[in-house]
Amino acid sequence: MDLIPQIRDEQAALAAIRQDIHAHPEIGFQETRTAALVADCLRRWGVDQVETGIGKTGVVGVIEGRGPGRTVGLRADMDALPMEEDTGLPFTSRNPGAFHGCGHDGHTTMLLGAAQYLAASRSFPGRVILIFQPAEERLTGADAMIADGLFDRFPCDEVYGLHNWPGKPAGWIGCTPGVSMAASNSFDIAITGRGSHGAMPNQSVDPVIVAVSLAQALQTVVSRNVPPRQMAVLSVTSVHAGSAYNVVPEAASLCGTIRSYDKAVHTLIIRRIQEITAGIAATFGATATVTINPGCTPLANDPALADIACRIASELVGAENVDPAAEPVSGSEDFAAMLEKVPGAYLWVGAGDGKNLHNPGYRFNDDILPIGASLLARIAERRLAGNQ
Repeated sequence: MDLIPQIRDEQAALAAIRQDIHAHPEIGFQETRTAALVADCLRRWGVDQVETGIGKTGVVGVIEGRGPGRTVGLRADMDALPMEEDTGLPFTSRNPGAFHGCGHDGHTTMLLGAAQYLAASRSFPGRVILIFQPAEERLTGADAMIADGLFDRFPCDEVYGLHNWPGKPAGWIGCTPGVSMAASNSFDIAITGRGSHGAMPNQSVDPVIVAVSLAQALQTVVSRNVPPRQMAVLSVTSVHAGSAYNVVPEAASLCGTIRSYDKAVHTLIIRRIQEITAGIAATFGATATVTINPGCTPLANDPALADIACRIASELVGAENVDPAAEPVSGSEDFAAMLEKVPGAYLWVGAGDGKNLHNPGYRFNDDILPIGASLLARIAERRLAGNQ
C-alpha cells in the first residue's frame, strides 16, 4: 500500500485518540466531549477556522489551500449507539448504555488524521471543509447540520464520506455508482380496543388479535405491491400487548422498519401501511394510528465522482483491492441528505475479520486508521489540484 507517509507515521497517535473517544462514547446530539476533543485537535493543528454547535453538536473546520480554487467537503460521524459494549477491551466504554459499536470513533479519527496532514501540507488550491456530524444513528444529524446552514455557511463543490466494513479485508475499498444505501424510516402503530376479563373475550375488542392480524398482513406489502425487481424491506420488529394471563388488554402496539432504494417505492410502502392498518383495525372494531418517524432518503453517489474516488483509492491500495461497483446494501446512512445538496461519494473501507457492526462484541481495527485518513486526504488533494 502506498499510504501518505505523514499519516502512516501518526498511526499510534491516531489510535490513542480513537481509543479515548471509544472509552467516552456519546449518543446522538450528546456528543459534547467528542466535539470538544475534535475542535481542540483542529485548533492545535492550525486549521484556519473551527466552528462548533452546528446542528446542535456538530463541528466544522476550514483549511485554506495555497490560493483560490474549488472546495471539497470531507465528512465523518461522531455518535455512538445506545447499547452496551461486550468486548473486554482496556478502553471499553465508561458510559453505561453507550457504545461505539459502528466505528464512528474510527471515522472521526480518520478525518482528524486527514485534517492534521492537510493543515500541515496545504499542497492544494482552494479549501477543504471538515464536517464532523452528530446523530447519524438517529438519521437526523445531517439534516440538523444542513438546517443550521452547513452548506450556506461553508459551500462545497463536492463532499465525501466513508464507513468501515467488517468482513472485507483491511486494505479493500469499495464504492457504488448511483444508489448505494437504502432509504429508511421506522414506524409505530398504536392500537386501541376495549379490555375485558380474559374469561369473557366476547365483551372485548381485542387489540392483540388486531396486532397479530396486522403483523401478518403487513408482510404482504412488499410481496404484493412492490415490483419484483425493486429492493424493499418491511419488517415488524416488535409487538407489545398486555401484562396478565386473565386480562384482554385495552391497547397494543407494533413497530418496525422500512427500507428501499427508490423514493416512489418508499412512498408506496408507507401508504399501504396506513391503509392496511386502518382497514384491519376497522374490521375488528378497534382504532389505530400510524406514526412514520424521521428517516433518510436513499444514499446516491454521483457516478462520475464515485469512479474518480475509486481511481484515487487505487493509488493508495492498488487497483486489485478496489471495487468500483460494490453491491448496494440495505442499511441506511443520513449522509444521503448531504449528497442531495452536494454531489459526491460514500466509500467503504474494509476492516478485516471480526464481529459485525452493531454487535456488542464489535471491535474497530486501528490498523485501517491510516488507510481511511489517507483516502480522505488524497481525495481532497487530487480533486482540488485537478489531477483527477
